[in-house]
Amino acid sequence: MNDTDFTGKTVLVVGGSSGIGNGIAHGFRERGARVHVWGTRAKASDYDPADGSDLTGLGYDCVDVGDPDAIEAAPLPFDTLDVLVLSQGTVVYGRGEFEREGWDKVVAVNLDSLMHCCRKFRPQLLLSQGSITIVSSISGLGANRGNPAYAASKAGAISLTRTLGQAWAPDGIRVNGLAPGLVDTKLTKVTTENPKRLAGALRSIPAGRMGTPADMAGVALFLASPLASYVNGQTLVADGGLSL
Repeated sequence: MNDTDFTGKTVLVVGGSSGIGNGIAHGFRERGARVHVWGTRAKASDYDPADGSDLTGLGYDCVDVGDPDAIEAAPLPFDTLDVLVLSQGTVVYGRGEFEREGWDKVVAVNLDSLMHCCRKFRPQLLLSQGSITIVSSISGLGANRGNPAYAASKAGAISLTRTLGQAWAPDGIRVNGLAPGLVDTKLTKVTTENPKRLAGALRSIPAGRMGTPADMAGVALFLASPLASYVNGQTLVADGGLSL
């Protein structure tokens, strides 16, 4: 049996409309799963493939996860749920996170919504003995001079992964995390579209390249598979060695 065959399984990727989440969604779809994603635009056709968005073969709902009431009111994508991937994320540049509006926006999406989503889908995951993967960032492992809310929220996501991993393992729900390094997405354009900044970043990555959404999908597939059946509360760093 192929341990990464998800035929017959149902997967929801929150933040799966673009970037890392979209790569993860297609990773599961290509391995037989029925995959649904949540995004921020009114309908799937509003996404531009040029921005790294491919909604082909994926179910879609618009849900503003920065609003707890919107999460609560969102329809369940499937009658059952085997895998929940929480890949939502936002960032405010230009030192905007030092102000209340920027701080509140980033923390609401990057941290608060994780718990709200976990609570919402816990009953379904309990029935399926399923798994949750929380996508954080290596920014949660250190300082991020210009983005205090991003760094703090990602550190919180890593801590939440540990705590839920411990709390829900006895119930048969595995909770783990994925901490990407520099991945080429629309959120990292501030680096990838600045040649000088990009060159400096690449010098810091032992692997010599940026990560891709497909790289992150490989980790997410492992964490949701039987191969990781004895892994609980861990956040796996996938950064090409950047944090070393």
